[in-house]
Amino acid sequence: MSALIHLARRISLIPVLVACLALFVLMIMTFCDVILRSVFNSPIEAATELTRILMAVLVFSVLPIISVTNGHIAVDLTDGLFQKFRLSRLRDAIIHILAGVMLYWPVERVWVLSNRARDYGDVTEYLGIPTFYVGWFITIAVGISAVALIVTGLLYLFAPQYLSEPSK
Repeated sequence: MSALIHLARRISLIPVLVACLALFVLMIMTFCDVILRSVFNSPIEAATELTRILMAVLVFSVLPIISVTNGHIAVDLTDGLFQKFRLSRLRDAIIHILAGVMLYWPVERVWVLSNRARDYGDVTEYLGIPTFYVGWFITIAVGISAVALIVTGLLYLFAPQYLSEPSK
């Protein structure tokens, strides 16, 4: 089990690297667009659609990691109550499992909409990139997030010792 957890932590670096690459490309493209627009009055025409695509890649590639590591914004109004009765582990398990199960609906809807875009032949305005690729990427990322949340919830219930960060 420890080797599996170690492998999962190593594999979880891949989406972070994808997000870093998307952010870097977005930064370089924006810099070039500003320089071209200001100096030569000739902006990058496809900058808007590339920004949309890169933002989707950036956000949805790290969604599984953020979800599992509790990186989302959280309101702790009831934490004192759960800690008083020593139920915080059960609460965390239930929240993770329910969040993972509830992600089925967005996965299903984005999948349907992506396939509809593919059937209609929808492409971006300037570069002609098929839009269903972005939809499929979002579907896969949200699906991985759902599975990761459910597995994390089960780990909270049955093997909480595997949730702590390894010492370096």
